[in-house]
Amino acid sequence: MEQREIMQRVVGILTEGLEMRRLVREDPEGDFKTTGVVEAMLGEILPDVEVPADATAHEIAEAVGQEIGPAVKRMVGAFTLAFVTLAEAYDEGRADVSVADVLRSISLHFENDEQE
Repeated sequence: MEQREIMQRVVGILTEGLEMRRLVREDPEGDFKTTGVVEAMLGEILPDVEVPADATAHEIAEAVGQEIGPAVKRMVGAFTLAFVTLAEAYDEGRADVSVADVLRSISLHFENDEQE
């Protein structure tokens, strides 16, 4: 999965979280279901890790870290970028844009990167 796709998924996750927060505020007792976007992204980005049956716990941890580490770093980087972008808008006192507007802007930026 390319970094732009990861970023767009992260924006989707944050947008879903924003909507979930709104729904809970409207109906705190409601029964809310997520779309599974987090699980879907993890399933697509995290590689399968094969370890020998006789591997030690240390060898397993090392293999998992080597295989999964880069994917986790990419996801954390995308969440960090989204957070920093939102924080900058907040710090600038941008009353003219909502969180949803900022998230939409991030998504469009990465969508446009695909077309260039």
